[in-house]
Amino acid sequence: MTTAETAAPPAAPSTYKRNARRTGSRYLWLFIIPAALPYVFSVVVPSAQGIFFAFTNWDGLNPAWKFVGIQNFTRIFEDQISLKAIGNTFLYAAISTVFENLLGLLIALALHSRIKSRNVLRVLFFMPVVLLSVVIAYLWQYLFQVNNGAITQLIQAFGLNGVNPNWLGDPNLVVYSICVIVIWQFTGYTMVIYLAGLQGIPQEQLEAAALDGAGPFKRFWYVVRPLLMPAITVNIMLSLIRGFMIFDQIWVTTGGGPADTSHSLSTLVYRTAFQFGELGRAAAIAVVLAVIVAVLGFFQYRGLLRSKGNQ
Repeated sequence: MTTAETAAPPAAPSTYKRNARRTGSRYLWLFIIPAALPYVFSVVVPSAQGIFFAFTNWDGLNPAWKFVGIQNFTRIFEDQISLKAIGNTFLYAAISTVFENLLGLLIALALHSRIKSRNVLRVLFFMPVVLLSVVIAYLWQYLFQVNNGAITQLIQAFGLNGVNPNWLGDPNLVVYSICVIVIWQFTGYTMVIYLAGLQGIPQEQLEAAALDGAGPFKRFWYVVRPLLMPAITVNIMLSLIRGFMIFDQIWVTTGGGPADTSHSLSTLVYRTAFQFGELGRAAAIAVVLAVIVAVLGFFQYRGLLRSKGNQ
């Protein structure tokens, strides 16, 4: 018996195990079915129907509809209200993303210190996140009241008696006033993610940087910031998506007014579909919004993977 013949039998068990794993993996997809079926019928099918009806003139009630091609999409970029809503949507997303992350990071850095009340303050800053957006919108609608509003009274308490802005009624102020509501509500959300990232930074690196003579700013920029990049990327991605999907704060406080100057794409979808009965056009607006969010989410996700790869 040769050496090759004596070495051949041990290969059989390995081949058997490999075939067994391959055979077993064929049936793993069966475990996905219980979760996949509800997802398909509640997300995939309605999304496909929405994309289809975006090319029709369906009103949402009449079973009869007509295929209109890209007419609904061209109307979006020809209508001044739609163009204003697109601009507002980007403005909401940009302002809320910048200030949510800036304030959330500053608060996280402050509460990551050893102050005695840090746990209580963390709860207080996070509390707006767990409240309903509708409740928060009604609260700020009361705070933004003209004359008797708490914000106006606070400004007048500093001696500016002649200042009485119409926060939600002035077309030049309404978008920024709604951004204040969103920032106030979700800054605590970004704070928690930044706190989690700060707690994962090794103290040895900070102590070593301090021993090398690095001040607080240099320690943050050269030690904390690179290690915090995954948290920063996630927060920016979530803030952008939230900003593009903003609806409750606008609809409760202004309904898209005054004179349709505070609409976002989300509120425009609702008004077009349920007030004007143009579901096909509303579906087209929703498709445009979904594409914008998907593209931004893709690039943010690539940024997250790149930041992880550089660590």
